[in-house]
Amino acid sequence: MADLHDLTALEQGALVRRGEVSSRELVDHYLERADRLDTVGAFVTLTPEQARARAADAAAPGPLAGVPTAVKDLNLAAGVRTTFGSAAFDDFVPEVSDGVVLSLEDAGLVSIGKTTTPEFGSPCYTEPDGLPPAVTPWDRTRMAGGSSGGAAAAVAAGLVPVAQGSDGGGSIRIPASCCGLVGLKPSRGRISGFPMYGDPVGLATAGPIARTVRDAAALLDVLAGRRAGDPSWAPEPGGTFLAACDRPPGRLRVARFIEPVIADVEVDPAVVQAWEDASRLLESLGHEVEDVAVPLPREAVPVFETCWAVLTAMSAAPEGREHLLRPLTRWLGGIGHAVSGPELGLAIGAMRRFAAQALADLAAYDLVLTPTLAAPPLPVGAIRDDEDPAADFEAQKRFTPWTSAWNVTGMPAVSLPLHWTDDGLPVGVMLAARPAEEELLLAVAAQVEEAAPWAHRRPPGW
Repeated sequence: MADLHDLTALEQGALVRRGEVSSRELVDHYLERADRLDTVGAFVTLTPEQARARAADAAAPGPLAGVPTAVKDLNLAAGVRTTFGSAAFDDFVPEVSDGVVLSLEDAGLVSIGKTTTPEFGSPCYTEPDGLPPAVTPWDRTRMAGGSSGGAAAAVAAGLVPVAQGSDGGGSIRIPASCCGLVGLKPSRGRISGFPMYGDPVGLATAGPIARTVRDAAALLDVLAGRRAGDPSWAPEPGGTFLAACDRPPGRLRVARFIEPVIADVEVDPAVVQAWEDASRLLESLGHEVEDVAVPLPREAVPVFETCWAVLTAMSAAPEGREHLLRPLTRWLGGIGHAVSGPELGLAIGAMRRFAAQALADLAAYDLVLTPTLAAPPLPVGAIRDDEDPAADFEAQKRFTPWTSAWNVTGMPAVSLPLHWTDDGLPVGVMLAARPAEEELLLAVAAQVEEAAPWAHRRPPGW
């Protein structure tokens, strides 16, 4: 008989519904694993007492009721220390939960703790001060990516079956690629930012990280939906996202490009191979794959960077604790503070025009295929440069030259673990769809997974 952690999240939920295992048994199983096996820097805080108490009440309907999960340490969870990845907030305990946490609880999922994130979720690596770095379980000397690095490390190492992350420039898809997982950034407005609404630019959203497409779809069903007061929202799907995984997608037009969008960088041969193999796989499934020009010009990059710097500046430390902020945060925040109100307004307007042109240029295509990252997961510390934050930022751009494009356009995008290097490192490829077309994206992703399955792969120490 398979161990509980060998089962998918949906399989575990089915066991709970049939009464063959209790939520408390699942919670105890994963808490024991997290306590014993977290050599991947997955958790900043474990919450065993709250998890066991919630497991006793996990009777909500739905396919994931009773299933353990974890919450990224950027998300407010009432009564649970929430540090935002920063030493400046090491003693902060919120009194309210945000919409993501409330949605998880309403669906009966049980969080066993808070997953590690870099300071304010800004970098594409997860190396918070005072804590072990989040690493990929496929090679614990290499990064798990960021900013949802702890969440991805936890799922990839079998410490939880599924977890939420957040993504403002690739922060779900980057760690999914590094950790050999499915990582889905939904459309803008698909998931509520209640109650903080901390991103007025519209780049960031929560989303699922999972081992399978169906687990990711089921978690998206949990997280999706508008709340009163949301400034924007995606239209309701035709059914559940999980059901979409069983729909034949039909013959689709797939645009593809591999030229980096935001940086000049030589793409690793393993990444090129993964992208080419994915192209051939899509063609073998009956889809038409066509080369297209990069839909966003380089002139969009400084516009994005202006908005990103302002968002960083908005993440202010408590008074008197500014000295605890990391050099990268202080450097980016300084740039953001120097941007005037009119300059930010002009940048947001320019970014929306760039997005509109890209959407128009891609309108004839059902999907867009690119690599997820320019290289397999890098060694820990390969990007971080506290002595030169500007060099750190440029290195991040070279590692992640495609992901932020779909934050700008608001398109849903998923990283799929379709390739492994000769030395066993995962390499993701990325598919994006038109805004609000997650159902189609998931149908194709499920079709791809069926044709080239990956869930049987297990990292060392599983």
